[in-house]
Parts: sequence; C-alpha cells; structure tokens
Amino acid sequence: MVLLILLLVLAAAVFATFPLHRALGRDTGWPLALVLLASTGLVLAQAPQVLGAGTPIEFVRPWMPEIGVELRLRMDGVGWLFTLLVNGVGALILAYSARYFPPGPRLGFYALMTFFAFAMTGLVIADDVVLLFVFWELTTVASFLLIGLSGRSGNAPAVRALLTTVVGGLALMTAVVLMALRTGTTQLSTILADPVWAEDPAFSSVVAALVILAAFTKSAQFPFHYWLPDAMAASTPVSAYLHAAAMVKAGVFLLMRFTPAFAELPLWNYALITFGLLTATVGAVFALQQYDLKKLAAYSTVSQLGLLVAVIGVGTEAALVAAAVHTFAHALFKAALFMVVGLVDHQAGSRDLREIHRLGIAGGLRRRMPVTATVAALAGLSMAGVPPLLGFVSKENVFKGLLEAPGPAWVGAAAGTVAVIASVFTFAYTYRFVHGAFWSSAPDPDRSANSVSEAGSGFVGPPAVAAALGLVLGLAVPVLNPMAGRTAADTTGAAEAEAELALWHGLSADLFMSLAAITLGALLVWWTASGERLAGRRLFPVDGVTVFEALRNGIMALGLRVGDLTRSDAPPRHLAVPIVLLIALAGTAAVTGLEVPDLYGETSSPLDWLLVALITASVVGAVYARSRTAGLVLVGSAGLTTALWLFLLGAFDVAFAQMVVEILTVVIAALILRRLPARFHRISLRRYLTTGTIALLAGLSAALGVFYLTGRRGRSEASQYFLENSEEDTGGTNVVNTILVDYRALDTLGELVVLGVAGLIVIAVLNSSGLLTAHSDRRLVVSRSSAVYDADDNTLVMRAASYVLLPLIVFWSLWLFLRGHTDVGGGFVAGLVGGTAFALMYLAAPSASVARIRLAYPRIIGAGVALSLVSGLFGYLDGSFLRPLHGYVTLPLVGEYHLTAALVFDAGVYLAVVGVILTALNQLGLEESLPGDSTGGAVKPVRDQPPTAAPGGPPDTQTEGPLGGIREKDGGTR
Repeated sequence: MVLLILLLVLAAAVFATFPLHRALGRDTGWPLALVLLASTGLVLAQAPQVLGAGTPIEFVRPWMPEIGVELRLRMDGVGWLFTLLVNGVGALILAYSARYFPPGPRLGFYALMTFFAFAMTGLVIADDVVLLFVFWELTTVASFLLIGLSGRSGNAPAVRALLTTVVGGLALMTAVVLMALRTGTTQLSTILADPVWAEDPAFSSVVAALVILAAFTKSAQFPFHYWLPDAMAASTPVSAYLHAAAMVKAGVFLLMRFTPAFAELPLWNYALITFGLLTATVGAVFALQQYDLKKLAAYSTVSQLGLLVAVIGVGTEAALVAAAVHTFAHALFKAALFMVVGLVDHQAGSRDLREIHRLGIAGGLRRRMPVTATVAALAGLSMAGVPPLLGFVSKENVFKGLLEAPGPAWVGAAAGTVAVIASVFTFAYTYRFVHGAFWSSAPDPDRSANSVSEAGSGFVGPPAVAAALGLVLGLAVPVLNPMAGRTAADTTGAAEAEAELALWHGLSADLFMSLAAITLGALLVWWTASGERLAGRRLFPVDGVTVFEALRNGIMALGLRVGDLTRSDAPPRHLAVPIVLLIALAGTAAVTGLEVPDLYGETSSPLDWLLVALITASVVGAVYARSRTAGLVLVGSAGLTTALWLFLLGAFDVAFAQMVVEILTVVIAALILRRLPARFHRISLRRYLTTGTIALLAGLSAALGVFYLTGRRGRSEASQYFLENSEEDTGGTNVVNTILVDYRALDTLGELVVLGVAGLIVIAVLNSSGLLTAHSDRRLVVSRSSAVYDADDNTLVMRAASYVLLPLIVFWSLWLFLRGHTDVGGGFVAGLVGGTAFALMYLAAPSASVARIRLAYPRIIGAGVALSLVSGLFGYLDGSFLRPLHGYVTLPLVGEYHLTAALVFDAGVYLAVVGVILTALNQLGLEESLPGDSTGGAVKPVRDQPPTAAPGGPPDTQTEGPLGGIREKDGGTR
C-alpha cells in the first residue's frame, strides 16, 4: 500500500493546488514542497527493505483485466533511486519557486509541476508496460505545457520538444505492444526475465532499437540533443526540475530498466556507448561557447546525460554502479546550478555573461552575492569532477566503468579517452560558468550595480541545500554504497552487486583519468580565455533546430500535396472520392452476382415505400428550393421521416435520438441561416444535371448495397452475448444503453470528451473570428405590414404554451434519464430533450436580450465530462476503471430501486449534452456581452440598431427578436 499511498498523496497535491493557490498565491510552493518532502521521507523509510534486504515493494490491483493489464507498482533499487530524486529535488525546486516568481497568480505552474511529479513517480515505479507508457506520455504532456507557460517565446520550443519526444513515445508504444504480444504478459519484471531476449536476437534487436529511440528523444541524445537547450525558454524552476533533474532522467531510467534484457546485445552496447560519448563531447563543446548561463547549463546537461547513457551501455556491474551514483550526483549539482542561474538573473537583471561583466562590480558578483557564489562554486566543482565533491567520485567511477566496455581491449581505452576529452571541456565550461558570473567584471561607467544584492534565505536556501549535499556526500560517500549496489544488482538482474564508493582508492587508472581531465581542462581554460575564443562561433553549417524545422516543413508540405488530391471547399470535389468508391463497391457487388432479396417479402412492406416516397419528396423539394428557410424545413422533414421509419423498425433508442436531434438542428440551423442571404444563389442547368446524376448514382448504389446485404447473416456472437448477459452483467435490460455506458463506456467517455471540446471550440471560433457580427446587413427584415411584425405579439402563443410545456419537458427529460438503463432513454437522449426545453425558452422570448439563458455553460460541459470520468473510479471497487457496478437499495417512498454506477456516468453525459446545446443557442443567438456576463465575455447580446426614418417620418428605434428579425416601426422596409 505504500506505493499507492505515495501516488495518491501526489495526486491529491495536484488537486489541492487550486484552493491553496487561491489562499496563498505564489507562496503555494511552500506547502507543496512540504508534501514532496513528506513523500521523500516516505521513500527513505523504505530503504531498509528495498536497499538493505533487497526485497522490492509491490502493489497490484486489476485495471483492465479483460486484456491482462494491471495497476501494478514495484519499487526496487532503480525505482527507489529515481523516486527519491523526483520527490527530493522537486521539494527543493517548489520551495525555490515560491520566491523566484513575483507576487501574483501562478496556478498553472504549480498545478503542472505537481502533476509532473505525480507522472514521473508513477513512471519509475510502474511494473506494467502499459502503465509505464501512460506515465511516460503524461510527463511529455506536462513538459509541453510547462514550456508553453512562458508565453509566446515558448510556443515554438514547446512544440519542438513535444514533437521530438512524441516520436520516442510512439517507438515506446510499439515496443510495448511487441513485448506484450511475444511474452504474453504486460508485467514489466516478468517481461525482462523472459528467455526470449537470449533466444531470439532479431526480435531483441528490434525492441532494443525502439527502446533506444524512446530514451534518446527523452534524454536529448544526439541527434535529438537540440530540443533541450531550445526548451530553456521555460522558466528556470521548470528547467531545473524537468530538464536537469527529472524528465530528461526518464530516458536514463528507461535504459537502466531494460538493461537486464539487452545487456548482452551488441546493438544495445555499441549504440549507447557511441551515441552517448558523441553526445557528451558535442554537448560539452557547445556549452563552452555559450554566453547565456542557462544555455550553458542546458548544454552541460546534454553532455552529462551522454556520459550516463554511455556507461549504461557498458552493462557491467562497475559501470552500473557508476551510472547510479552519477545519476544521483548530477541531479544535485545540476539542479543547484540551474537555480543559481535564476538567482543571478533575478538579482542582477541578466544571465548573459557579457551583461554581468559590465555591471561594474569590483571583483565580480561574489562581492554582492557571496552565498550564491559559494553555492555556484560547490555545485560547479562537483560537476567538474573536483575532489572532495560527490561529482569527483561519480566521474571517477564513470571512467572506471567505461574502461570495461565490451569488445576488444582498445574499445574500452577509446571510450575512456573520449570520456576524458568530454570531461576536459566540462572543467572548462564549469570554470566559464562560475568564474565568468562571480569572479570577473569589466566596469562600465554608464551602468550602476548598486541594486544588486544577495537573495533572501528562502530563495537561496534550496540551491544551497543541493550544493551542500554534494559536498557532504562526497566526504561520506560510502553511505551511498547500499543504494549504488542495489541499483546495479537490479539493473543487471543479479542477486547482489558490490559497490565500493570511496573518496580515495589509491593510485588507479580512473584516478589518473580524473587528474588528466582537470589538468587539461585548466589548460583549455587558459588557451580559450575561459571559452571566449570559442564563444558565439558557428562550428557546424546547420544546427539541430534548423534541421528539425526543415524536416517538419517538408513533412507538412508533403502532407499538403497529398491532401490536395481530395481537399476542396467545393462539396462536389470533396465528395467525389467517397462517391466514386461507393459506386465502385456497388458495381463490384453486382458483378459478383449476389442474390437480391425479395423487395416485397418479409424485408419490406408498403408502409416502407410510403416513407421512401416522403423522404424522396422532401429531398427533391430541398434540391429545388430557392429559400434557405424552405430548404431547412424540407431537410428537417426528411430527417423526421427517417426517425419515424426507425420507430417502425423497432430501433426506438436510435429513432428517438434522431427525432430530437432533428428538432434541435432546425433551431440551431435557423440561428446560422439568419446570418446568410435569404435565398440560395442561382446555379446553371448544367450543374444541376451533373450533380443530380452523381447524387442519383450514389443514392442508388447505397440503396442497392443495403438490399444486397440485408439478411446475409444472423446475429453476431457479440450481439448475442449482449442480449443474453446484459442484465446479469450490468443490471440493465436496455441493451443499447448498457453497451454505451457499461460494456463500451470508455469509448463513450472518449466521445463525450470530443463533444465537450467541440462545444468549447464553438465558443473560441465564434468569438475570435468575427462570425458573430458577420453579415449583419443580411438579417431577416420584417415590415410593419407583415402579420408577424410585432415580436411580442408573435411569441405570445409560444410563451403561453411554454408555461405548460416546459415543466412537462423537464419532467420527461428526467424520466428518460432515470429509466434509460432498463427502457428507452439514457443520458444522451435525456440531455437532448432537456436541451429542447432551453430551445423553447429561447424561441419564446420576444428579444435577444431576454432570450439569453444566464448559465455558465462552459462549466456545465466541464462538469459533465469530469463527472463521467470520476464515476469510472467507482469501478475500482470491483477491479477496474468504469467496471459496471449495480445493486438494489430500498428508498423511502420509492421502495426497492436498482442503483448503478452507470447512472452517475449518464449524469455526466446529460450535463455535457445540455452544456453544448446551451453553447450553440447562446453563441449563435446573441452578439455582444451583457454587463456582468458570468461566462467571461463569451456571450454577446445585441445592441439596438441605429435609427432609421421613413420618407417624411421621424426616426424610430429598431429591435430584433431571437432569430434576428428587425422590426421597423416607421412602416418602411429595408
């Protein structure tokens, strides 16, 4: 239960962000930091069992039992290490954020940061590959949104980061499917122990390549290294957490997790070692070139991740001990350095080394910011691999691990040499970061640095803690032996692994490699003048972002070319392809000689042909109608006739939904038509004949297809199962409804989300495109001589009828909602009926301002989707999400009543449908905002039109009804 509690606490923290932010504002970071600190303590409390005894903690609950997917959590040494980092570093950065941002609302930031902590924790303790993939994608989404929070400057980097990591996500999804199909399970620990990895090298190589691609995109390995520095458009706390200590470590975690399966695979070894060392070198060189401290830290992250990937690729016990300890050390010193960047930027007003040099402070920023300078020095020395910092021990072990690279002896020597070269640049760019920011200055007489001062303790404290831990753990590094040993054992699949971390091991090859890196790094600092000779130079003809944009533009151009084959705003061209295919299929069926059913036998009746005649008459009338209103009425007539036909065939649920949809469609379409010319434009006889011929061919093809296929088979196995078992499984006897809200509730939930998004898009499009006020000169105009001239008189009958009909419609809607599980009805149909009540209220109003229904319909849509989603959690009481739960309860005055979880799900459907109908009525029916609009200006009622005057008469004011008819009291007609 510990692992479930850990996830639930983090999930609760996400929701707690909203009330906390309302009360505390930017100080929300403090209580959230305490939550993550408590989670860190919970993780540390598991060390005796996980690290000491070597016994993983497990939690299992059914999730999707029909396909064998479980909510399976497991914390072994690898999971313990990464969970500790995610929560521990997250606590420091959330505390830091409380003072990084100026006073003001930061709800989105805190909600997304805690959501990311939840997703990352779930990722590293997931023991089901499907669950692992879900959490993997959640981290991608959280990263995208957090980068995008920085505003317009972050839009393009956020998209580039998203698209790059999504490619890796697709690769991981493919690997998950292949592994589950081949091994017959989705349990990750069982998959890793399966003998297939040794027995089938071809299959292993394919899956390994997919996992490598996923990890490389997430951890910014060459050639995907470009997105991480590009993502520095995000705020510094985001960079410190996601892009230094957590998200980019997801790729490292994935590689460590799958090492037991692929450690003996040459593709795995050489791909990780080669690309890892290439990334380490390229990132280090680029880091030395930077003026922006944040970009420097970003490229240094790319370089350090490259070293981690390379040493994981070696796959030996010593190499994986090095990977564990360097992962820990890197999280500490890199999080501290990113937070230092934020401190410098916040206090000095810039993070550009050139600007900092010109501040005019004698001796550099260390004079004004001594604590920050000390923190930067400690973290920098650890990153550079200087004793006695933890980074020195971890770097030394990385060198030792790389010397054991598989293959000929020269491979290990070559890998170690490249790692030393990358570390030489590491020392140089670290010196550039620390010395350039705090120990050098070039006074500018035109600038004053009197405002620069040390940050408060609450601001500088978190990075100081991270940097100090690097020093303390460097001096007492043997305390990390249990963690490193257990992580290496769980990564290699061995029972035990020895870790002998120490600050001094005597004279050894790895010690001399560390000394060489430091010495040559100092020479590189002297030769490049702290990197100034390389700074800003273009070393390659193109960069990663340019290549990415070229590829994306090329793919989009190709997509446009392919789409142009069928894309057209003209309906005939747009429909040409499906119509041609339909005719071709019908022709093929006819050629095969299928037997045509007896049209006058049991499959049809004279009443059917009468309905066909009515539909035909309506369609022909709509084709020849010149008035848009007449066309709408005739199309509605065809739809209602179709609904009647469905009633006669016994499809009551479908027919009822069709009927109500047709009614509402006519109302909403009328609101749209008032913005269009009253009559259709004239078309040529040639076009009539051409399109008419095509329509007849398509219609006859569809009709013949139905006749050919009618009665070709009996009930399918699925339909037979639903008919026989729906009452026992779900407690419902309305099979259609049980399929929608019980058997296939997840599909319905997805469709419900689409419906809700469509409603929100209606609001966004109409309010951003100017369509609300478009074609105002085309509104229906009613002259004084017309019988329907006066809106008050004209709506009198409807208003009187509404007093009787509205209560009946509302009662009917609720009755349909409550009975839907056992008889005709359900949340969707009931919501449509409820929507007709609002439509009646709207149409009965004499003017647009009176017609407005003052409800926050976007919130109604959101509440409906949320309610359906939450109702799915009830299913966990019986094993899985959205699982049907039902039983009988005794209620006062009602007696025995059948209660089902589907009723709550249907309530969400009801609310969402009503919300979308309200959106359409209010958005399409009104034009300008009323004072005190609760929807935030989304709804726009109508102002009175300018006065007009008839010849020889005084001007008068025009008013309009709900459908936009303008009354002219002067007797004239416009």
